[in-house]
Amino acid sequence: MITALISIIIYGFLAHYISYTLEKNRLLRKQKWDLNICCGKTDGGGVNADIVKHLELPHFRLVDDIYNLPFSDKEFESVLCSHTLEHVDDPEGFFNELSRVGTQVTVVIPPLYDIFAALNIFEHKVVFLSFKKSHHTLPPYIRLPFAHSVHQKIGQLNRA
Repeated sequence: MITALISIIIYGFLAHYISYTLEKNRLLRKQKWDLNICCGKTDGGGVNADIVKHLELPHFRLVDDIYNLPFSDKEFESVLCSHTLEHVDDPEGFFNELSRVGTQVTVVIPPLYDIFAALNIFEHKVVFLSFKKSHHTLPPYIRLPFAHSVHQKIGQLNRA
């Protein structure tokens, strides 16, 4: 029993490291991104935008509303949105807004093989039903059971 539990924990950490560190960094280095939306602490090479300024990043734009981005239609050729859609109330609305401002949109999500990240009810509102890390269309998703209740109790309900 202990061996099985240890194996699950090791798998979880390894899957998350591969997904979040190796795969995410590979995607970031793959090209220069004209818009890196919800950039966090990463520089995509073009405009870096987020609802919070985490670090000094070049070409940073503070965004008030992810559903009404302050950019023109098709202003950007390539748009990267990494590890954000699982946090928002309306993934379809946000993806539609990304598609409005960008020609080629790439969304990066926690894939199902990274089970601990995919099912993180403490931070995420939805789980995407995909084993792929990156997508150019919105992958199918379902709302995470109990996430709304957990977010109400720990104060994350009103975040993006």
